[in-house]
Amino acid sequence: MTEKYLTVTALTKYLKRKFEADPYLERIFLTGEISNFRMRPNAHQYFSLKDDQAKISAIMFKGAFGKLKFKPEEGMKVLVIGRISLYEPGGSYQIYVEHMEPDGVGALYQALEERKKTFQQEGLFNPDFKQPLVKYPKKIAVVTSPSGAVVRDIMTTVKRRYPIAQLVVFPTLVQGDKAAADITRRIKEVDQSSEYDTMIVARGGGSIEDLWPFNEENVARAIFEARTPIISSVGHETDITIADLVADMRAATPTAAAELATPVLREELLRIKEKENRLVQAVSVQIKHKQQKHEHAMNSFVFKQPKRLYEAFSIQLDTLNRRLEQSLAQEINQKEKAFEQMKQRLYFRNPQEKVNVSKQQVVFLDDKLEKSMARLLADKKREMQQSVVRLDMLSPLKTMLRGYSYTTVNEKIIKSVDEIEEEQLLNIHLSDGVIEATAKNVVRKD
Repeated sequence: MTEKYLTVTALTKYLKRKFEADPYLERIFLTGEISNFRMRPNAHQYFSLKDDQAKISAIMFKGAFGKLKFKPEEGMKVLVIGRISLYEPGGSYQIYVEHMEPDGVGALYQALEERKKTFQQEGLFNPDFKQPLVKYPKKIAVVTSPSGAVVRDIMTTVKRRYPIAQLVVFPTLVQGDKAAADITRRIKEVDQSSEYDTMIVARGGGSIEDLWPFNEENVARAIFEARTPIISSVGHETDITIADLVADMRAATPTAAAELATPVLREELLRIKEKENRLVQAVSVQIKHKQQKHEHAMNSFVFKQPKRLYEAFSIQLDTLNRRLEQSLAQEINQKEKAFEQMKQRLYFRNPQEKVNVSKQQVVFLDDKLEKSMARLLADKKREMQQSVVRLDMLSPLKTMLRGYSYTTVNEKIIKSVDEIEEEQLLNIHLSDGVIEATAKNVVRKD
């Protein structure tokens, strides 16, 4: 009898599996107020999330908590992403928080993460699609605001490192509702001109709202589809936008972007001079070596007695011709013997007998199939007739033919006298018609 009873451990494990198997509980987006929070240095954090009517326990592991960019406080309203599971020892369910942001900017962070996930699945971040930068660019396009420190830093760096490159600034909006469309238009304009070796898309630092145009889908797809290699430098070093992830190269600062786009001219000239010197030395050594080989060749017997050059080849050719003739004769003899043997085996293996046997088997199987189908059809016909008879025996019309009837009021079947009032119009249904009657006296049997 006790085998019907579960242990508490078994029930808890079953419930835990139910929690973990539910796809809707794998990734939960939750908003609430932090409660019972006590900072535990370099450890997992345990707290609660609550609203006006409910509360849920929460745990955030040390690794995830260490990535937070803000300090959680008691009573702070936050947006969290996590999964729901059951803590077996206590038998209570809780949320395992994987990401947490203060409510307000949290919606933008959530939208950013979802958009990153979508682009990741589409392959926009795939390194295989990223183009290498041109090492010695002739023209560089800079898509940024025409004013501010960003464009000045890029111009100063390029002029200092590689002044022979032509730098063209494409003024664009970098903040506000119209910025994304303007950035997209400028990127496509630069790419369609096919005049530029490298494109730098840049702006200074700011909040996530300020940098949001560089997280828009149209900007990301314009960067991904561009044939011109693009360096993205948006925000500060800790700010990473979708434009940074899609671009062929990401720079932490505008100065770093200019350094990635250009070599140092002075260093390149020194390297060219070093290679020139090594090339001159290498060519001199090669010329001297070739001269020595030429003098040695001119003293060789090949030029003094040229017939000796092909005597050995003539002897070898004659030997090979004899071997070839012997091999061909031996091969032809073996093929003739094999042909005769094959012809004899085919003669004794006439397939006509197997064909006759197979025909007899086909006739036998056809006859057997016809008989089986006939038996099966007869059995199914007999089963159907028996089912019709049983169905007819269960018909309510059979019962009414024995004198039974049923009564309705307003097309509703009456099952109790409590449903009838005196002088009420009744319809009594018989097997061959309907009688309209009036209830004169309603008596209930006690």
